[in-house]
Parts: sequence; C-alpha cells; structure tokens
Amino acid sequence: MPWLIAMAVLIVLSGLFSASEAAYFYLQRQDLRILVAGNASQRMAARLMEQPDRLLSAILFWNLAINMIYFTISARVGIQLESHEDGTGWGVVFAIASVFLVIFVSEMFPKSFAVLRSRSYAGLVAFPLAVAVRCVDPLLPLLRFTNLVLKRLFFPQMNPEPDLEISDLERSVELSTLDQELDEHEYRMLRNIVQLSQLRADEWMRPRRQFVTFQAPVVIDDLREKFPPSGFVLVTKRGTDELQYSIHADDLLDFQPGQSQMGKRLISVPWCASVADVYENLRTADRQVANVVNEHGETIGIITIDDIADAVFVDTPSRTRRIIDEHPIRWLEENVWQVMGLATIKRLEKQLDVELPETRSVTMLGVLQEVLQALPTEGATCRWGPLQLEVLEATERGRCRVEVRIVDQEVTS
Repeated sequence: MPWLIAMAVLIVLSGLFSASEAAYFYLQRQDLRILVAGNASQRMAARLMEQPDRLLSAILFWNLAINMIYFTISARVGIQLESHEDGTGWGVVFAIASVFLVIFVSEMFPKSFAVLRSRSYAGLVAFPLAVAVRCVDPLLPLLRFTNLVLKRLFFPQMNPEPDLEISDLERSVELSTLDQELDEHEYRMLRNIVQLSQLRADEWMRPRRQFVTFQAPVVIDDLREKFPPSGFVLVTKRGTDELQYSIHADDLLDFQPGQSQMGKRLISVPWCASVADVYENLRTADRQVANVVNEHGETIGIITIDDIADAVFVDTPSRTRRIIDEHPIRWLEENVWQVMGLATIKRLEKQLDVELPETRSVTMLGVLQEVLQALPTEGATCRWGPLQLEVLEATERGRCRVEVRIVDQEVTS
C-alpha cells in the first residue's frame, strides 16, 4: 500500500508538469498581455514565459525524473506480486496497467484540459512551477553542456536550415497549383501573402492627404461631421499635426453618452519597410495603425491592419480602389489608358507590358512631378520613356487623372 500511495502521488505530479507544458506553450500573445495585467500569480506566469527555454528545460527535467521514479516503483511492486505464491501473472498485468495509467492520467487528460484552460491554469500553478524552475537552475548549465557535447559527437555536420528566399516561396506557390490542390482564390491569396514582403510601405500606405485627423479630445459629434475614411480615428497631439493615438471608429459609435476610451499609440515604420514587416510590428505591439515616416521623421502616411488584410484577401488588391474607390488603370482604346495618380509604377509597368525608365518615384503622380519639375496641372503634357502623359484632372488634395499613351512600340517587352 505505501508503494501504491507513492505511485498515485507521482502520477499527480507528472500530470501537473505535463499540463503545465501544454498550458504555458499554448498561451497566445493576447493571453500573455492579460496575464501581465492580472494578479500576482498571473504576473508570475507571464515572467516565467520571458525565458521559455528555461521553463521548458525545468518542466521536462521534473517530468522525466518523476516518471523514472514512478516506473522504478512500478517494477518493484510487479516483482513483489510475481514472487507471491498467488500472484503469478499479476505482476505483468500491473506493469501494463501502470503504463496505460501514465498515458491517460498524466499525459492525455491533463494536457487536453490544460489546453482548454491554458490561461487560468497557468496562473493557478505559477508559484509552485516557479519553485520547481528555481530548483533546477543550478543544473541548467550542465544540461546545456551535455546537449552541446552530444550534438557535436553524434551530429557534427548538422547546421541550421537556411532561410527561404522569396523566389523559393513563389516557386512553391506556383507548383502547388499543378496538382489542382488549390482553387483559384486560394492561389491568389497565397500569392498575395508572398508579395507582402516585396511591397514597400510607401506603395501601400494611405498618403497624408488621404486621411483625416482629430484634435484630442474627440467626441461623437466630430465623427458625424467627417467620418474617417480609414475606419480609425487618428488623434494628434494638441496644437500639432503629430499623430499619437488611434481608435477604431466602430468602437466610438457604440459608446453611450459620458463614456470615454483611450486610444492606442501608433507605431512608426520607415517608408522603405516591407508591408510584411509592418504587419509583424503591428502584431507584436498589438496595434492596428502604423505611422509611415520619411528619412526626416515626418509622417507621410499610415497603414492600418485593414489595409494589410485587403492586400491579402482581395483577389486583385489596389491602393487606388481602396482609397478613392476607382480603378487605378482603365483601358480606353488601343495603346491608351486612363491612370490615377496613386497608381504605382510597378502595377503600370506590369499591366501595360512595357519597360519604363528607372525612377525614384513610386506613383504616377510622383513621376509627373519628377518630369515636369512642378505640381501637375490640368492639360500639362510630357514624355516619359515610351509613354506620352497628359494630365486630365488635378486637384489640390492630390487627386490626379492622367491619360497614358504608348508612343514607342519598340520599347514594349
């Protein structure tokens, strides 16, 4: 009976560490943010996850040690049963039952329960787990050294896998359609995801003139006068045009009189960052709006989480269509197109199938300013590479419509 009681205690402890492994490493970023703002036990759980390798090493160490002791006792009890005059065969049955007991009671059930209640369980066991981790700390250098020696001894040629190049990802997406496993929409979505790493922030941002800002404090009446087209209320520092906070407009519309809400600070990203990097920064900081700045630190635009979602889930994403609800490039007749000023040069070159001159500008409006050396006005014409450009419409807020005509057929690709 004493051995059976010891085995029962060990099974409980093994289940505790198994459940801890599943719960802690199932926690999402949002769960960790909630734990950081919780009670003392929850804050302790968040601190444990600041060093996940240390936590995992301690959990695996104690789980392995407990299971070894458990099976040692199980073997002793099995031998005693076999040696008893009426226990022939019971030792084998006891050993098999002990194995299944560990599998179900200390592995499968605890881990399944911990995954479903990961945040609450993590806070519940934080203090005893912290003590267990502290007890193993003196052994961690020895464990790391042993792991390094074994790796060098048995796997001396093992090196980290090189990072995949964008061309490799594009090739894999292309090959995935050969066996018809992906439908057309799924293929376009995967292609858009890969292209996020090639799309610059200044190519996808909402330019400074294409969004509205509000001075703090913001009230509902302000939104009735000019609802933000970006879907986010962008709050500036009092007396300046410097963006500081963002609030989702839908959240404000649901407020009752007298309620208030603090906005979230914007993160700043350089104009040359890829949209994939912008998304990663937004996700890490739990923000929904990024402030795009130039080399002088001045705001030149914003990118919202909705803008990035549009770049992924829309079959043919277009900044021009998203901001001003118009097609960026419209075919008029043979070799003649109507192009909006916000249309990107990359998109224009691809759709017209021509080789365009190198330029520092990202959009058609930028090219016009670069060639004309002035702000475009209605009726202005110029030649740019194989194209003849004529400004059909130009407004003060940057809205521009251009007629593009291919006049040099020899440059077409």
